[in-house]
Amino acid sequence: MDKKPYPIIGLEVHIQLKTKTKAFCRCENKYGGIPNTRVCSRCLGMPGALPVVNKQVVDDAILAGLAFGCNISKITKFDRKNYMYPDLPKGYQISQYDKPICEEGFIEIKLDDGTKKKIGIIRIHIEEDAGKLIHLEDGTGNSYVDFNRCGTPLLEIVSKPDIASSDEAVKYLDNLKEIFQYLEISDCNMEEGSLRCDANISMMIPLEDGTEVNTPIVEVKNMNSFKNVKKALDYEEKRQIEEYYSTKAVNNGKNKVTRGWDDSKEVTVFQRTKEGESDYRYFPEPDLPHLEITNEMIGQQKVKLPELPEPKRVRLIKQYDITEYDAITLTSDKGLVNYFEELCKHTKFYKKACNVVLTDICAILNSKEISIKDFSINPANIAELVELLGSEKISSWMGKEVFEKMLKTGKKASEIVAESNISFTSDDELTTIIDKVLSENQKSIDDYKNGKDNALKFLMGQVMKLSKGKANPVKATELIIARIGAD
Repeated sequence: MDKKPYPIIGLEVHIQLKTKTKAFCRCENKYGGIPNTRVCSRCLGMPGALPVVNKQVVDDAILAGLAFGCNISKITKFDRKNYMYPDLPKGYQISQYDKPICEEGFIEIKLDDGTKKKIGIIRIHIEEDAGKLIHLEDGTGNSYVDFNRCGTPLLEIVSKPDIASSDEAVKYLDNLKEIFQYLEISDCNMEEGSLRCDANISMMIPLEDGTEVNTPIVEVKNMNSFKNVKKALDYEEKRQIEEYYSTKAVNNGKNKVTRGWDDSKEVTVFQRTKEGESDYRYFPEPDLPHLEITNEMIGQQKVKLPELPEPKRVRLIKQYDITEYDAITLTSDKGLVNYFEELCKHTKFYKKACNVVLTDICAILNSKEISIKDFSINPANIAELVELLGSEKISSWMGKEVFEKMLKTGKKASEIVAESNISFTSDDELTTIIDKVLSENQKSIDDYKNGKDNALKFLMGQVMKLSKGKANPVKATELIIARIGAD
């Protein structure tokens, strides 16, 4: 039997929105702070306190739906999802059940073989977040609860079970995160909990008679990085296969369980039997009316829809004649690609501009652990450096020296070149240097004539050394070859 067990994976991703206030009250929506200071009677669920829908949350949901090609519901409503947990003061969560705001979208991923695959999105719906439990590690076993996060607006994106491997899951998450960052409605910071992912996974086991059976579905939680999502899914694949051959347990629609990822041991751990929809006792939120989504509301968000990463990559490759790898690297950070495109408004040496951004500038961003918005040199001034490089008035080696002095002094590239006498040697000086190098290295000349290309590199190295890096490498190479050929 050639066919092997294979996974069926669906992801549930919660994205925390960057609205100024919470989903159903006017408390500030902000990470951290003194515990229990950003709360009010509404987000704490006090008797008589009625929720009010934050319009920005609805607008952000529509924008996200448009970005993922979803159908936007003309009528949507809110529901109460009932469950008891210490950080849920109301005893229920305001969510959306049977009438979500967005349905039937997709995310396209690029597989390792270069082909593209669409991962379907079942729904995107609005809900509020719960609080946060703080478990003390002092041996007392005590826990405290911070309600600041209660009522924080979330979008839950539920994928179809179209994901066929842990690698595909990570690609899906990468693309999803990238799109939300382009929309600028979430920072998608997993460390702060503004992007959280739960994975549903089961295995299809081929049988000898040619049929297949499906193992019980497991929901995996507590994965705080994309790396851990991959590790957890890989672990579950092996665990579920072993469990099937040991117990022969198959999915009966009722035996779904929740397991948590233990990062220190790199295993999943049983937590509880998964609740069914009936356990949550969904019913329409009585304090919020049905919400009509008008064509005008959708149109207002269509205008705001930015150029998304994939079409932007295609355009960059065509417009600036850069490689696919460079386009992918640039578009992975919206701020970085915006900087590059602003830079290209001031120069036509696009490839040089791309090289400066992805090597020199990114090296500074990484070493200082800052984003491009905190970079001290504006695109127009970098364009001046690119022009000097592109027109071959300075070498790449000189360019690095100029770049470093720009960072230290804040001066323009042209000012630094003039003050520091950074330029190529004159043609006469270059000729004199080359004649001296050739007169002292007859063996290298003979080696070059005998077909040894490394000899030319050696001679060029000597010229660069004697000129202190100021020789124009193109002219120097041409002159060396001409001089040798004239012998």
